Amino acid sequence: MVGKIEMNLDDLKFELSKPVKPKIDYDEKYRLASVLVVIYGKEPKIVMTEKPQDMKFHAGEISFPGGKIEDDDFDLLHTALRETHEEIGLEISREQVIGQLEPVVTLNSGFLILPFISIVDEIPPLSSNREVEKIFHIPFEPFLQTMAKDPDPSHNIIQEMYTFEYQNQIVWGASARILKQIRNILKF
Repeated sequence: MVGKIEMNLDDLKFELSKPVKPKIDYDEKYRLASVLVVIYGKEPKIVMTEKPQDMKFHAGEISFPGGKIEDDDFDLLHTALRETHEEIGLEISREQVIGQLEPVVTLNSGFLILPFISIVDEIPPLSSNREVEKIFHIPFEPFLQTMAKDPDPSHNIIQEMYTFEYQNQIVWGASARILKQIRNILKF
């Protein structure tokens, strides 16, 4: 898309609001996980994290706060909210979640991830735990406009791959497929 769309938080809430169904049917070959896409601010920003290099799964990747479901979680929304609080110190209530996207799979680690969306006016300063190397506050619209189709044809055999870029960091995989869904909904 050429030019700036100038969406505000109310526009984004309208476009991205969708019924929240935090329990899903799934193929048991996958492990369940969920993430929270947090968009905030007068000039909307999206919160993403960088995983430490020593992580078992997804080391060094740029992703959304979230993780795998645990026995104490009563649904995938609880998982996303708990993980977001643990990873970056951000407390979001169930009422602040305005929608969800289609589940995405990770190709290497076998997770089925259900993404939820929260749009809030402001957020407090964030602090990361050991599962997060760095927290990014990325200008939303310019970031969505960096989408490129992954040029590696071997990826396309499995499913379409996309990348997004922020400060010379490449966002790819499941996170990029989540961003692509948002971009499609907003008709970029």
